[in-house]
Amino acid sequence: MFLLRLLLRNAFRHRLRTALTIVGLVVAIGAFGLLRTLVDAWYAGVEASSSTRLVTRHAVSLTFALPLSYAQRMKAVPGVTVVSWANWFGGIYIDERNFFPQFAVEPDTYLRLYPEYLLSDEERLAFLKDRQGAVVGRKLAQKYGWKLGDTVPLRGTIYPGTWSFTIRGIYDGAQSRTDENQMLFHYALINESIKKRFPGRGDNTGAFIVGIDQPANAALVSQAIDAEFRNSLAETLTETEAAFQLSFVSMSDALLAAIEAVSLIVVVIIMVVMANTMAMTARERLSEYATLKALGFGPGFVARLLLGESLLIAALGGGLAIALTFPMVAGIGAGLSSFLPVFEVSGTTVALQALAALVVGLVAAAWPTWRMARIDIVDGLRHVA
Repeated sequence: MFLLRLLLRNAFRHRLRTALTIVGLVVAIGAFGLLRTLVDAWYAGVEASSSTRLVTRHAVSLTFALPLSYAQRMKAVPGVTVVSWANWFGGIYIDERNFFPQFAVEPDTYLRLYPEYLLSDEERLAFLKDRQGAVVGRKLAQKYGWKLGDTVPLRGTIYPGTWSFTIRGIYDGAQSRTDENQMLFHYALINESIKKRFPGRGDNTGAFIVGIDQPANAALVSQAIDAEFRNSLAETLTETEAAFQLSFVSMSDALLAAIEAVSLIVVVIIMVVMANTMAMTARERLSEYATLKALGFGPGFVARLLLGESLLIAALGGGLAIALTFPMVAGIGAGLSSFLPVFEVSGTTVALQALAALVVGLVAAAWPTWRMARIDIVDGLRHVA
């Protein structure tokens, strides 16, 4: 306790300098945590993927459609348990700024493949029975104030016209990383209308979602599915859901690398600032440390004083930064929910922030601590004169 009180007195001897250093730490460590959270949000879809789901798309590009007739042949592949499909709709709700994912799906099989979308039995049944019904995530419903029975109009872009859907269910995510910002509705409704208006565009889908019996069989089942359609007019590419999500993340590799680099640069900058603070502290107390050594205190005690003060300041700044990261992320996440549906501080991010603060405290005090521990008593006392 004596040492702790001594460290507190020393740390706040120059209150303004210490306060500014702590503010700098809060800004740097907070920014580091915010940038790390942004990177985590990019990978949220990958982490939420299931190991028992595969995605089959056109071998050339996702923009090319696959015939619905492929579903029956996929079901015959050993290891396949369920086959469903989903089509990106891309409609506009009132204004272009109101962006959120919309998928036309085969409702029964799709909901079986995604048990993490928690719906009551009544809502599930109502959705399955109503061809104009839709299911939306809890966060999306809260954002626009939707409730069960509301009619949501969407202006089609890929599929021209105005489409109206009735909300029959609002799902909750089984986990915090489950996307609750989607809208799902019946593919059959879209398909029938498209076949009437554009006969050549019907009975096609953008991707199939394939359920398998064992995660260990993912590679074999993927190869079997692709072999089934090899040399056809629409060859397929089948991969795990995680790999499919990673293909989108990889498009932003350069941006993510830049964000990670900036997060590290911010920490290095505050490390330099902190080192300057501790060097100034050591110079100002040169005579004090020499006096302590003259009274019999060893180099280790002097080193602990300086190192402890640096770690105390780093702990205060780091602790405040971690505490403020949560409300900052919550505020920013509310505005980015349509683009980054999962934006939350992870335990890993908090641990990295704490580690960054510790490293800053240790590195900043390393040189001054070593120098003061080796200071000559006579030189130190002469410095007073």
